[in-house]
Amino acid sequence: MSRYETVIGLEVHAQLKTQTKIFCSCSTQFGNEPNENVCPVCSGMPGVLPVLNEKVPEYATKMGLATNCEINLKSVFARKNYFYPDLPKGYQISQFELPICEHGHVDIEVGDEKKTIGVTRIHMEEDAGKSIHSVADNASFVDLNRTGVPLIEIVSEPDMRSAEEAVAYLKQIRSILLYLGICDGNMDEGSFRCDANISVRPYGQLEFGTRAELKNLNSFKHVQKSIEYEVGRQIDLVEDGESVVQETRLYNADKGTTHSMRGKEEAHDYRYFPDPDLVPLVLEEAWIEKWRSELPELPSDKRQRFMNDYKLADYDAALLTGELAVSEYYETTLKAYGGEAKKVTNWVVGELLPFCNESELQVCDCKLSPANMAGLLKLVDDGTISVKIGKDVFRDLCESGDDPAEYVKAKGLVQVSDSGELEAMVVQVIADNPKEAEAYKGGKTKLISFFMGQVMRLSKGQANPGVVTKIIQDKLS
Repeated sequence: MSRYETVIGLEVHAQLKTQTKIFCSCSTQFGNEPNENVCPVCSGMPGVLPVLNEKVPEYATKMGLATNCEINLKSVFARKNYFYPDLPKGYQISQFELPICEHGHVDIEVGDEKKTIGVTRIHMEEDAGKSIHSVADNASFVDLNRTGVPLIEIVSEPDMRSAEEAVAYLKQIRSILLYLGICDGNMDEGSFRCDANISVRPYGQLEFGTRAELKNLNSFKHVQKSIEYEVGRQIDLVEDGESVVQETRLYNADKGTTHSMRGKEEAHDYRYFPDPDLVPLVLEEAWIEKWRSELPELPSDKRQRFMNDYKLADYDAALLTGELAVSEYYETTLKAYGGEAKKVTNWVVGELLPFCNESELQVCDCKLSPANMAGLLKLVDDGTISVKIGKDVFRDLCESGDDPAEYVKAKGLVQVSDSGELEAMVVQVIADNPKEAEAYKGGKTKLISFFMGQVMRLSKGQANPGVVTKIIQDKLS
């Protein structure tokens, strides 16, 4: 066991799903041609003035309420000064001393352990642009489409003690954002990303060690792997009598290592000061209560409801409510099916989610609709197809989106339930295997699975197992 304790805090950046940018009317549409969504305001032209998008404080407040934060009725925008080619004004409009939300918390689970992670603050800010480096042209280009896209930054307390806890916290924050409908959570496109502050200290030491910051982590896998590597790197330095340098580092996913990017800046390095072009934001209690009343059922509440209403195990309820799209698919299927919740759970958890993970698809992108999923379960229930055939055709239906009833009929997969036809098959199998038949009659009743397998082979998997079992027992009794 390591003699060192890991200390982790995360800074999560979430782009808000507004139609226009935070301080101008440019579109936030992702994927447009470079520098298409740009105007004099977000490109930092002289003499222009920012105007706050009213949806941004609403969304930030809703995230604060959902994470048990105190909402500050007065908050102030500040200029965070630093140079970067994709920051056209030479500063980023953010919040510093007076953020919109503070002192919250979220609950996470890792294995069987539950833990509360503090949320230090949530503040509003604008995103920077994007630098594009071209080796072929031996040049760098700047795309300002992302400049001015509204962000909230969710800063945690340094309460996490392992990479697993950090990933669990990050997933919980993303889940809440998706349930609120204020961020699309797309890590590939950079609309949800995080920086991780990591340090190590000997167990029992109260003082924090020197921290390094891992910048712009954009997948759960990268968060896990980069933290694990960085913890090992820092422990090796301490064990060798060297010092950990406070710096910003980047994660190289190909090598699985981190490398230095620059010295870690402190708040005074950015020369924060209140933005003179933006008056302090003052919220009214009535607005906050209105936004509170609009909050949807959040992941933790839905998880508990699934356990209470559908009698699901904690593990299944957690899987089904972690993603909003999964919970909606599940409940829509259950409503269309009208049968036991456990059966729908088994198919969604056991078949749908593995298919989506292996195919790298979101549940909402799967072509098997909830109505067709319910139709497939009904075909199994009424004996039209066996469970095995249902599972065999499941992936084809997920890829094609075909109607299950029409699909199994066209493929000739309808289950054989005619007792006369099945009896003839059983008689043939018994005749072909006299030794096994005598052994069964002599008391080796487990051989029924052998006869069942032979009948299934003969029927190409289409024999009704229940009918076949009864006929075998009758013929060999």
